[in-house]
Amino acid sequence: MPRRNYSELSRRVNSDPARRARVEAYKAELLTSVTLAELRKARELTQVALANALETTQSGVSRIEHQTDLYLSTLRSYIEAMGGSLEVSAVFPDGKVLISTIEEALDSDAEDSPAEQPARRAAGG
Repeated sequence: MPRRNYSELSRRVNSDPARRARVEAYKAELLTSVTLAELRKARELTQVALANALETTQSGVSRIEHQTDLYLSTLRSYIEAMGGSLEVSAVFPDGKVLISTIEEALDSDAEDSPAEQPARRAAGG
């Protein structure tokens, strides 16, 4: 791939409205997508403060922030400990749909005892 300088790339992007729109959409997406650690820092919380709210350790918060696969209930607890609420939605080309059944499932899991949860899941409920 040939090397190009910034001014040449900038001129090419700015001269093509469709390309410029794609670049702007990509930038907006990047600005709305943050890691859990970035979100915590933006809320001006330390890992220790969040650990206290979650009744865990600082290393537990660090582990959550570095995991690539989380239970929704863990993510929900993390967000709620910062004072927020978790919403899950499905995004399609023609729109976005809030998924309420996940929230209902999380609420009912929290009400069940730990021993009842695996049995209820196995039964499909």
